[in-house]
Amino acid sequence: MENTATVAVKADTGAVRSRARLTVLGLITVGTMINYLDRAVLGVAAPSMTRELGLDAVVMGIVFSAFSWTYAAAQIPGGAFVDRVGARLSYFWSVSIWSVFTLLQGLASGLVSLLTFRLGLGVAEAPCYPTNSRVLSTWFPQHERARATGVYSVGQYFGLAFLSPLLFWIVAELGWRALFVIAGVAGLLFAAVWLKIYRDPQDHPTVNRAELDYIEAGGGLGYRGTATPFAWRNIGALLKHRQVLGASIGQFAGNSTLVFFLTWFPTYLATERNMGWLKVGFYAVMPFIAASVGVLVGGWVSDTIIRRTGSATLGRKLPILTGLLLASTIVIANFVDSDQVVIAVLSVAFFGQGMVNLGWTLITDVAPKRLIGLTGGVFNLCANLAGIVTPLVIGVIVGATGSFFYALAYIAFVALIGALSYIFIVGEVKPVAMDV
Repeated sequence: MENTATVAVKADTGAVRSRARLTVLGLITVGTMINYLDRAVLGVAAPSMTRELGLDAVVMGIVFSAFSWTYAAAQIPGGAFVDRVGARLSYFWSVSIWSVFTLLQGLASGLVSLLTFRLGLGVAEAPCYPTNSRVLSTWFPQHERARATGVYSVGQYFGLAFLSPLLFWIVAELGWRALFVIAGVAGLLFAAVWLKIYRDPQDHPTVNRAELDYIEAGGGLGYRGTATPFAWRNIGALLKHRQVLGASIGQFAGNSTLVFFLTWFPTYLATERNMGWLKVGFYAVMPFIAASVGVLVGGWVSDTIIRRTGSATLGRKLPILTGLLLASTIVIANFVDSDQVVIAVLSVAFFGQGMVNLGWTLITDVAPKRLIGLTGGVFNLCANLAGIVTPLVIGVIVGATGSFFYALAYIAFVALIGALSYIFIVGEVKPVAMDV
């Protein structure tokens, strides 16, 4: 059986193809950026918020973690929702509802209301990444999916790295409540744009036959039959396939590095490295820039390997494996003194984590077409357990030892477990066969 990349090349007869899929990619890139900004604005607002609402550090820790609990728990229902109603409506409702919960945080009057809105935000955002996975499998041939994943994944790092100064300015000039209101309104506007513009390939007004043939020859266009009802047995059946199980373990490992940078990283620089807050603000941007580059490099390398070798297994697994090994080098920071070298080490590790985002492309490649959403939900559930486990483990380690030494060792160890999963569990990258 020929590789889909080879078939897609053969399908290119010279007809001028439309490029509607690039517009779709732009949409999910903006959506992903808004998704991560709406998760992260609490961290920007926290210093002002805690003073006004009278919340101490322990309580804020609970509020921070609340999102991950409901986000992880809602992954499987969210994925099943995507399979049931399709990408257009699931993304519209997801963005609309999570934007409302973002806006409502600006109206919070105390712990109960704030905690309620954070829990709601986690539930509402759950369909986002399963929808992204479905959109990519529908709109892009296999040999373009890794680069497409890289482009939209940059949104999650770009917003955090480059828009932070604007977010801090909004808090300083307009107050922390305005930050949530502005972010929520921006999300609602985007939801309206998404509903207006997005269509599946066969229904899109600007796509031509040449582009549809090109996408289909590369394994795209997705499943067009009857919507698949949710069944618990399908979850167990998916996890029995080594590709899904191994990739899920690997993504948990990669997300553990990401969660460290989203939660404990500034504290590590301030307490373990004794940097002033201005210095922390300057240095903290650099690893996020490195991760953004890692996402793009991983996608480019993956698609290049597939085009040149015709092997999806080599093209997907090698960059992810490399990324996990690079993420494990974070432990080297324990043995250097220079602040500049520490930031360089952490940037290399986060660059590697950026490459691991390619796991979303791999899971798109192997998922049954009728269960793209559910497969993405199972995968993202496993990945986002790291959002619950990692902050707690690091908190216990730092609390018990007063140091981040073993915390960084933990992150490195988990990354190596992920690498071993890709070596020994994942196996061949090919669609899994399931009777649904």
